[in-house]
Amino acid sequence: MLSRRSFVRPFAVALALAGLLGGPFASGAVQAQPALTVFAAASLTNAFQDIGKLYKAKTGQEVAFSFAASSALAKQLEAGAPAAIFASADNKWMDYTEAKDLTLKATRVTPIGNSLVLIMPADTATPVTFDASFDWLAFLGTDGRIATGLTDSVPAGIYAKAALTSLGAWDKVQPRIVGAESVRAALALVERGEARAGIVYSTDAAIAKNVKVVATFPAGSHPPVEYPFEIVKGQDNPATRAFFDFLTGPEAKVVYAKYGFVVK
Repeated sequence: MLSRRSFVRPFAVALALAGLLGGPFASGAVQAQPALTVFAAASLTNAFQDIGKLYKAKTGQEVAFSFAASSALAKQLEAGAPAAIFASADNKWMDYTEAKDLTLKATRVTPIGNSLVLIMPADTATPVTFDASFDWLAFLGTDGRIATGLTDSVPAGIYAKAALTSLGAWDKVQPRIVGAESVRAALALVERGEARAGIVYSTDAAIAKNVKVVATFPAGSHPPVEYPFEIVKGQDNPATRAFFDFLTGPEAKVVYAKYGFVVK
C-alpha cells in the first residue's frame, strides 16, 4: 500500500510538469490562437496554400483550408460546417449560399478569373481546333471518355456543358462524359490515362506533369470563369477580415498570377 507521502510526491511532480508544459493544471497558460478556416474551390488549392504560408509568416496566424468542389462546400455550409470564408469557382454556388443566408453578400468580391481548356495525356496529345469540321466522336475513338466535373453541380462541369452545347457537341459527347467530384479529380483521371481527354481550368493543367493543353474553349462559349469570395455569416470579425483582405491584396495577387489566374 502506498503511503500518503509516496503518492503526493509524484502528484507534485506532475503538477510542476503541467505548469512547465502549459498543460491543463497550468494557470494563466497562453493558448494558441485557433486556425481560421477557409472553404475554397479545389482549383484554388495551390494558390491558397501558398497564400496561407505567406500570411502565417507575416502575422503568425494559422489558416486552415478545406478544398473541394464549390457545390460540395456550399452544401457543407448549409449543413452547419464551420468556416470563416467561402471562395467559390462560380457565381452560382455563391448565389446559393447568399440565398440560404449562409454568407454575407455585402462582402462579396471577385478578384480572379480563369479559362477553360481541353487537355490530353502528354504522350497522346494532339492539337485541336474547335471549328465546324472538328469531329468529336472521331477524336474520342471507339470508347474514349472526357473527364470533367459533374455537369449538374461542379463548376468545371457546368462550364464544360455550356461550352460543348455552344459548340453544338453536347448531344454527341454527353454519353462519353465522366463526371468527377471536383476539377482536380477530373485532372487526375487524365493524368493517369484513364480518360482520353479532360475539360479543366488552365491553372489545373499548368500544375499537372503528365498532361498537355490541346485547345482553349472560346471565352464566349461559356459563362466567364469567376471566383467570388465572401465572409460566412457570423464570422465577420477582425481576424477574418484581416485574412479576407489579404486574399485580395498585392502579395496574394502575385501568387494568383504565378499560377495563371486572371487577376482583376
